[in-house]
Amino acid sequence: MRRYELSEPQWTRIAPLLPHCTHHGQAGHPFHDPRPILNGILWILHTGAPWRDLPERYGPWETVFASFNRWREDGTWVRIATSLLDELDDQGQIDHDLWCIDGSVIRASRAAAGAKKKLRKFATTGRTKNGANARAV
Repeated sequence: MRRYELSEPQWTRIAPLLPHCTHHGQAGHPFHDPRPILNGILWILHTGAPWRDLPERYGPWETVFASFNRWREDGTWVRIATSLLDELDDQGQIDHDLWCIDGSVIRASRAAAGAKKKLRKFATTGRTKNGANARAV
């Protein structure tokens, strides 16, 4: 087992929650083995690397990326998170009195909020609006 990859007990727990590889008897090419794909997704999420930098041992990055998006759209990620949280709750390992909320604030620039640029007032001496020097009459 490599860094960021699922151990055998973790895989055994999550594998039944993944979509069936043969589309449950529907038409279509069977999905690739989900374990390296899931490990590739975890590698990307842990490292923050771009999808194109995914190591080859996890398969083509396009396949891993497509699986990530397909599982997001069909609710697989929600199903995994809900199942794991329910299991922890049944074991009494979730403290319902503790809530962690990210309170960090990052101020956006005025332009990000759609504000118009401030017009710069030109000084009465020096250069004029069209760039020429002011001339005495």
